[in-house]
Amino acid sequence: MSIRHGILALLAFFFLASPSFAEDGLITIDAGRKDATIPLFVLSQPQAAKTLILLPGGGGDTGKIISGQPGSTNFLSRSRELFQAQGFNVIVMYRASDLDDLDTDYRVTKPHINEIERVVQFAKKTFKKPIWLIGTSRGTVSATAAAIALGASNVNGLVLTSSVTDFKKNGIGSQALEQLKIPVLIVHHHNDQCRICVPSEAFKAIDLLKASPVKKFVEIEGGSNPTGDPCGATHWHGYINYEAETVNTITDWIKHPSK
Repeated sequence: MSIRHGILALLAFFFLASPSFAEDGLITIDAGRKDATIPLFVLSQPQAAKTLILLPGGGGDTGKIISGQPGSTNFLSRSRELFQAQGFNVIVMYRASDLDDLDTDYRVTKPHINEIERVVQFAKKTFKKPIWLIGTSRGTVSATAAAIALGASNVNGLVLTSSVTDFKKNGIGSQALEQLKIPVLIVHHHNDQCRICVPSEAFKAIDLLKASPVKKFVEIEGGSNPTGDPCGATHWHGYINYEAETVNTITDWIKHPSK
């Protein structure tokens, strides 16, 4: 083999062996319905061992786009770079373009699960790393439903923060948690005053994770100056002024899941 051919072969090897990282920033992928797309904000971490898909709560919208950055103040959306800084690929999944809201009824439907599956497959193809879903508030309804439906072959771990705890309709307590066979972390703020996201009820959900190989409940107590709606992003519900510490708690556990 000539030197030239050897160099070309070596370059081809590195090209094929390297992950096909998406360009960081706001992109869209096909939602699987006519003219509908799913907005994603992608943050790559070349040394990452895992990819985190963040599922915000509320209506799931991006907020006002400023210089290519989603303006949503949701805890997961505004903390995206904190997760990346801890050594993970990060994909924030926002509401599909043909929807006006992401209420809890829609978040457990087959069309929504299909949307999340498309994001999971995009993440697998792009980063080729294990996938963890992280949901907050209404996003925990989506994350739980998707983890159950897609199974351990697609979703490798689950984190639920400020969970919707309704045990009768759509909340995490009403879903088939006993079917989850992956590590699960439940995080809740001690002072959360959102009436449908009760800390004591979130704690009870741990007992329903019968098949999970490792599971843990963590109660957060830090933060300051909560304002606005008790179910909103700038209240205890959104870990206000304690985002970095909460993210560190979550990512430390994802790196080394333990009871």
